Amino acid sequence: MKLFFRQFGSGKPIIILHGLFGMSDNWVSIGKQLSEHFAVYIPDMRNHGQSIHDDVFSFSAMADDVLELIDDNHLGNVTLIGHSMGGKVAMQLALNHGDKVDRLMVIDISPGKYPVRHSQQQVVEAMQRVSLTGITSRKGIEDQLLYSNLDFRTRQLAMKNLFRTGDDSFAWRLNLKAIHCNMDMLFDSVESDSTFGKPVLFIRGGQSDYINNDDREKILELFPDAALETIPQAGHWVHADAPVELLKIMNGFMILK
Repeated sequence: MKLFFRQFGSGKPIIILHGLFGMSDNWVSIGKQLSEHFAVYIPDMRNHGQSIHDDVFSFSAMADDVLELIDDNHLGNVTLIGHSMGGKVAMQLALNHGDKVDRLMVIDISPGKYPVRHSQQQVVEAMQRVSLTGITSRKGIEDQLLYSNLDFRTRQLAMKNLFRTGDDSFAWRLNLKAIHCNMDMLFDSVESDSTFGKPVLFIRGGQSDYINNDDREKILELFPDAALETIPQAGHWVHADAPVELLKIMNGFMILK
């Protein structure tokens, strides 16, 4: 699948993969700063942003999409950076096609299986309940989300996925139906019979519970050259909570080895 993507700068290629409910816009600020020294590609994953909607929604399918982006743009020795869902896609791609990937950075997600997080299901269901018919302003949609019990930050994340259609009505950029039908997949583990032996850095938010000490064994099983760093003041949305600290770690990782 051909993904919509944004590209900045020139040099050694970096691909940044966003998380669930996100889009390339979320990473433009960091991407532009990295582009001072690198060629940065930031795609919208399938069923997100401006990329194509499809009923198939899995880590392997999304990894194949990114592989197609790599091949179409004749990229080699790619640094893959993935946050949350994008981190699992990046891990799957590195394990499946290690010859294409020079190094890997995974932000606040482990390769292991997670219990179902009902908060994510709640977001999808809240967005599906919103009636877009006859709505002429974003406030009319935000007012409906106020009754969903989503916190302010999550409501803003949802609202960022709105766009105006040709007839000036509103629509969601997300393929909510495909995401809802495949929600259980998002909590599955990353599996492979092979390992990725090149440099890998896992970054976790100190206020997040997505990576804990019990995950180290699974991480090293698949990524034997992996290191783990913690940004104490950050939650799961590390790039929003601590962009300066994250960028510093990113730049340091790029020049290792």
